[in-house]
Amino acid sequence: MKVAMTVRKRVMIFAVMFVASVRQAKMTAVTISFNWRSSCSCRVRIALNLKGLDYEYAAVNLVKGEQNSPGFRKLNPLGYVPVLVDGDVLLSDSFAILLYLAEKYPQHPLLPSDLKTKAINFQANFYFLSL
Repeated sequence: MKVAMTVRKRVMIFAVMFVASVRQAKMTAVTISFNWRSSCSCRVRIALNLKGLDYEYAAVNLVKGEQNSPGFRKLNPLGYVPVLVDGDVLLSDSFAILLYLAEKYPQHPLLPSDLKTKAINFQANFYFLSL
């Protein structure tokens, strides 16, 4: 178990260093900060994978309180995950992120093109968001 934690920490350190190096290089890649336990984060990650977009993963350990760190609070003052950074766009609400991804990257649409079916899809999503 101790070895697994060491490997996990190394992966986390590598991910943070990688994201920092990409930001220094001023590349405009999509970066998502999330936690695997967050259903909202998983929803965004599924959308990114369905769309076939490359993204950088920045893990936020909610159990250790990393969402309360000053660096993360600069991204989202409320301390919620997920947070999406795409160039100069910063979004911290999963539904807003999904709508943004659907509009900006139209390949592999997340929503049906038929207006009636799209409206039913929104109705179902709003219902599940309200639970």
